[in-house]
Amino acid sequence: MKHILIAAATIALISGATARDGVHPATASQALSAKHQNDMRASSPHGPAKTGQSTKAAVGIPGQSADATRTVNVDMTDAMRFNPSSINVKKGETVRFVVTNSGKLKHEMVLGSLNDLKKHADMMRRNPEMEHAEENMVSVEPGKSGELTWKFTASGKVDFACLQPGHFEAGMKGKVAVK
Repeated sequence: MKHILIAAATIALISGATARDGVHPATASQALSAKHQNDMRASSPHGPAKTGQSTKAAVGIPGQSADATRTVNVDMTDAMRFNPSSINVKKGETVRFVVTNSGKLKHEMVLGSLNDLKKHADMMRRNPEMEHAEENMVSVEPGKSGELTWKFTASGKVDFACLQPGHFEAGMKGKVAVK
């Protein structure tokens, strides 16, 4: 239903119609874009993990740097690899990831289930200009570093990947084993 409403609003905006409440189409477009971004956060594969959602709960929850029990340095390269690509953590542990992009292309580290990462990678391929910022990810420009702090709340595995168009498909992914 939300997608139908968004599509209808987009058609109205494209045709030059004003919003029902008299808001200028450009302002309505900005509001629609913000609403779409909020809808994406609530329902997309790249949204933050939420307690009570079984597929997301296994991934964990955003952590606070002050609560981190250790720091893991991760390097991202233009060879489409993470180093390390395999990380071990303890259930309940909060880890601060310092993610460095040693390449010349933009890269990101996104935590999620393999299924969610695949869906998100497909969405990024179809929308290469899409920008997003979620609690389960960090985007890093070439030659820069960023941080991601995460609390791993359940045993199992958590996947991570770079979802810039084509990077996931080229093998830029890894795993966190939570024991």
